Amino acid sequence: MKNLNWKGYRIIAWIGQALLTIFVIAAAVQGKWSNALGLAFFLILSFVFVIRDYKLPTLFDFLFVLAALLNATGWVWNLFGMPGPYDEIVHAYTTFAITLALSFLVYGSILNIFRNHTLLYLVTITSFGIAIGALWEVTEWSAGKILNTQVIESLDDTIIDLVMDSLGAELAALISLWALREWKNRHTDATNSQNETYV
Repeated sequence: MKNLNWKGYRIIAWIGQALLTIFVIAAAVQGKWSNALGLAFFLILSFVFVIRDYKLPTLFDFLFVLAALLNATGWVWNLFGMPGPYDEIVHAYTTFAITLALSFLVYGSILNIFRNHTLLYLVTITSFGIAIGALWEVTEWSAGKILNTQVIESLDDTIIDLVMDSLGAELAALISLWALREWKNRHTDATNSQNETYV
């Protein structure tokens, strides 16, 4: 169970949040208020995930904070606009991290329904992740309209982002299934040991 709920993951997540805090302060000192607000948004989101320690494995905290750091770094240093696969990698990874955490929160309580329907579970989580990716694209488009900046480069860029989101969602579905089974087994073992104590 150490792989899924190792305390070291939470420590690394807090270090990541400390880095995000430094980025927020640095952006504010430089007078880059839009960057500071964007970074603060990622910091708050990651903080919400980390404080839900009783509902999520610590591994998920670490993965989500890393996604926040990748997005924040790309935004501050304009890595998304540079040549190379940074944007595509971050899209896939961010969708993976968000889908993994949210699917665990949303579907964790009904794992027994999916226990004999593995394919249904995988399709459900993958679809969930693809929907998150599609909502993110709508958010990017809306931000471009509201802020009057070019966030989306072209239709090709949007389609590639959606493909990468889909790959991230598929990977999240596979890992989510494994993590839910591990988490459920851990709680079942803990419950059984408590029952044995009272017998």
